[in-house]
Amino acid sequence: MTKITIIGAGVIGSAIAYELSINTQNEITIIDEKSPAQGCSCAALGVLMGIISRKTKGRDWKLRQTSISRYQTLITELEQLTGDKIAYNNQGIVKLLFPEDDLIKLQKLLVTRKRQGWELEIWDTVKLKEQLPQIEIFNNNITGAVYSPQDGQINPTQLTATLRKAAQLNGVSCHFGYKVQKIEAMPLNESNSGQSCRIYTEGAEFETDILIIATGLGTTYLTNLLEQPVDIRPVLGQALQLKLENSLGNSDFQPVITGNDVHISPLGNNEYWVGATVEFPNEKGEVFKEEKLLEEVRQQAIAFCPQLNYAKIIKTWSGQRPRPENQAAPIIKKLEGYHNIILATGHYRNGVLLAPATALKVKEMLT
Repeated sequence: MTKITIIGAGVIGSAIAYELSINTQNEITIIDEKSPAQGCSCAALGVLMGIISRKTKGRDWKLRQTSISRYQTLITELEQLTGDKIAYNNQGIVKLLFPEDDLIKLQKLLVTRKRQGWELEIWDTVKLKEQLPQIEIFNNNITGAVYSPQDGQINPTQLTATLRKAAQLNGVSCHFGYKVQKIEAMPLNESNSGQSCRIYTEGAEFETDILIIATGLGTTYLTNLLEQPVDIRPVLGQALQLKLENSLGNSDFQPVITGNDVHISPLGNNEYWVGATVEFPNEKGEVFKEEKLLEEVRQQAIAFCPQLNYAKIIKTWSGQRPRPENQAAPIIKKLEGYHNIILATGHYRNGVLLAPATALKVKEMLT
């Protein structure tokens, strides 16, 4: 039996814990200094832009494709195991097109996706207006849209909680409110195999054979403890939740709508998430939310769907995304110098999208 410890109980850590807990005799533990539903995972829109991505090869596409494939079975699997319901919009994503979009490249993307076993459709303005009458086409210079029926949106808070619950039902042990203060690990060299490490927290000590760091913005702190710093910096995102008297457009067809990096995501009950801003840190590494940027996002959403001008703002929220400095996001690899410490972090704006693929990749690395 191998002892595996995951630091970080967000959507990434919880997904890893669940995948590793399936049909295993290993002893798996999750540690997190915060209570559940407190970190970056719960300040996300949960938009799953995988197939509609322009990526067609390489690691970025493989991760997206793996995640979308896994989501097709994962949600039902989790709901059956836990008895919980996860809010999931499986009506696809509509991406608005503008004059600068290259239709020839989009046609090639459709051919590539078909060859890969996925669906995409290109809509002209007539088709777009038929499907989404709420869209104001001419005042926004919209030339059409791309529809991806196999992408969607999921509630990240519910997903994270259900992954964690399912992992616990499979025997995973969870410890919340435990801040890591020190990690003793044996670096890999010719005289040792780096087979175990000890984690010291404010409340307890944990000995483990494998350590997985899935802490997002906390990664820099933990890797500094191990004298192999990984620079992860915050990028702020703001969004808001709106409510209308009636749903936008056709109540039977409520896909996610995205254009100019603004997402309009249906939640049911005539409610919508609108977001999100992208706000980078200053020269001191500090990031502060700017209300005017959120208002700009709201006004852009209103320009696309004028009916939103009459929506009531239920709440606004913000969260920080973990963006790696000087390396590609996400980071899924062994920590340099250590045989048994794995990084699964720095997913930037794609944590919810890539959580299933990240979990499967870590499982592959361990087996």
